[in-house]
Amino acid sequence: MQISSNQIAQVNQQIQALLNANNFYGKKLKEAGVSSIQSAEDFENLPFSEKNDLRNAYPLGLMTAPEEKIVRIHSSSGTTGLPVIIPYTAKDVDDWAIMFKRCYELAGITNMDRIQITPGYGLWTAGIGFQNGAEKLGAMVIPMGPGNTDKQLQMMQDMKSTVLCSTSSYELLLAEEIEKRGIKDKICLKKGVIGSERWGERMRKRISEELGIELYDIYGLTEIYGPGIGISCKYDNGMHYWDD
Repeated sequence: MQISSNQIAQVNQQIQALLNANNFYGKKLKEAGVSSIQSAEDFENLPFSEKNDLRNAYPLGLMTAPEEKIVRIHSSSGTTGLPVIIPYTAKDVDDWAIMFKRCYELAGITNMDRIQITPGYGLWTAGIGFQNGAEKLGAMVIPMGPGNTDKQLQMMQDMKSTVLCSTSSYELLLAEEIEKRGIKDKICLKKGVIGSERWGERMRKRISEELGIELYDIYGLTEIYGPGIGISCKYDNGMHYWDD
């Protein structure tokens, strides 16, 4: 792998913050005898964390910044064990929005688009991540949240939504409902930004053809901000991620 001197400095700054906080990660670094890195090889030798390690830090063992700087928490679903809770500072929230804005821009989405957001809000990072990025871009947000397909389709028509953000399964369901109701000529969608679920080429092709839109695959996870840390582009040959 390649790592720049600037990135090494950023990693070392974070290592010191973790050691000073003496939180879960700080203790793990101390156990491994790590106080800094000097090369890509050093970076590759940093200790791994497994999912159970993160669960064992519940509830706030992953907090690095002082509590007065924490403005929000998000959490994984906890469907297979204790949820992982991630605290966010104001800078975390802003950095996340900047990355998501880049994702929209890479997909050719601009501040003249109307972005309909269907993933859930709350502890899950999805809905609010899509919204933060859209607002940073300056686009009009239609923050629908999950379900209520009748209302989704009504707003999609009335607000002339041009971008649909959703899971692949819900985007397919909406495509099927649009076809069933014969309202495709009233739909103004141009692009879809899809995340959270695995989906294959067959499903991608079906959604794209039924809605007549370009599709972009977005990636993220609670442990690293949320959706918006990477996205596919028009060449559809893998993900681009923001390594800064």
